[in-house]
Amino acid sequence: MEIIGVLGGMSWPSTLEYYRLMNEAAQARLGPDRSAEILLYSLDWGRIERLQHAGDWDALTEELITGARRLVLGGAGFLVIATNTMHKVAEAVAAVSGLEVLHIADATARALREAGVGRAGLLGTRFTMEEPFMRERLEGWGLEVLVPPEEDREAVHRIIYEELVQGVVRDASREVYRGVMARLAERGAGGIVLGCTEIGLLVGPEDAPVPVFDTTRIHAEAAVARALGG
Repeated sequence: MEIIGVLGGMSWPSTLEYYRLMNEAAQARLGPDRSAEILLYSLDWGRIERLQHAGDWDALTEELITGARRLVLGGAGFLVIATNTMHKVAEAVAAVSGLEVLHIADATARALREAGVGRAGLLGTRFTMEEPFMRERLEGWGLEVLVPPEEDREAVHRIIYEELVQGVVRDASREVYRGVMARLAERGAGGIVLGCTEIGLLVGPEDAPVPVFDTTRIHAEAAVARALGG
């Protein structure tokens, strides 16, 4: 098994999910007494969040490159960026570190195609929903991507940053997300991509009228498959 190098802490509640899901995936593949070999570098979320909202992506790139270099020194075989939004700088991180970055959009696109979903609704931070780095990567797999209208995007983004990244889960916010997903399904989405690694803490398959694709779970399981040579 290769060592999985994880750039985490963005936020820590979702990084906890990554750790749990990767170990469960290793156990399922290898046996009840097995676990994944993981090297984690956890960044300071407060610093990352401030830089995101300031639009300082150069500084954000340097933050992740610094973490990636430490994972390289620790013997990581490849890298997992444990957040959708920071895949905006994935190519730069891969180029400087010299290690493959297992891209969350590619893993998600494979899951959508295997499920026969050609048109998907995308939820995430405002950066993920409005900028091209996630949408175009998915479209490169032949998928059609729908994003919510402005009002819904604002609500989805606000709940992530004001609640979920702090580990706060509210029933009222779950109802908001249910409405957003229902409206995407009405527009023809055959599946919903939970394109922020915290969203799975709030909603699941029972909350949407169409299948949901939790990028945290998909990415974590893909990392274990990659570590085992699959």
